[in-house]
Amino acid sequence: MRKIKVQLSEYNPNWEQQYEVEQKGIEKALGDSAIRIEHIGSTSIKRLKAKPIIDILVGVQSLDEVPSFIDALREIDYEYVPKIKFKDRKFFRKGLWGQGTIHLHICEYNSNEWTEKLLFRDYLRSYPQAANEYAVLKNQLASKYRFDRSTYTKEKEPFIQMIIQKAKML
Repeated sequence: MRKIKVQLSEYNPNWEQQYEVEQKGIEKALGDSAIRIEHIGSTSIKRLKAKPIIDILVGVQSLDEVPSFIDALREIDYEYVPKIKFKDRKFFRKGLWGQGTIHLHICEYNSNEWTEKLLFRDYLRSYPQAANEYAVLKNQLASKYRFDRSTYTKEKEPFIQMIIQKAKML
């Protein structure tokens, strides 16, 4: 299997417009099944370097609905990627493996998965110092794990959990 390079890009204001275009397509494809759609991940935080991949979170009533979404999402170029390690969400990708441009995460609305993803995003949006600390960490990890995206992602987790705990105390 080919290694995926970790490459961070400077913040791009076009990421928000890309999200908005995708959001409209997802809303049309899923209809009322999508309770809420959110832009998450580093591309959703102004001035933060990020892998140029738009992460989108869709809240649904139940993950049992997801098999019925596969064909509708395929029509707008999303590929379902069954990942066993994600018990609380389902994952779709737009773009080739390792070159995806959009990652779509579907979870139950107001579940722990939903809440924590938004807590993390909102905390970094509200506290620029925390976003700066995250940026420093990401740069260090991207340099150290340049050809190991899995470890890069895993090594960010303690910081992410720390921020989520801080956000829960607010």
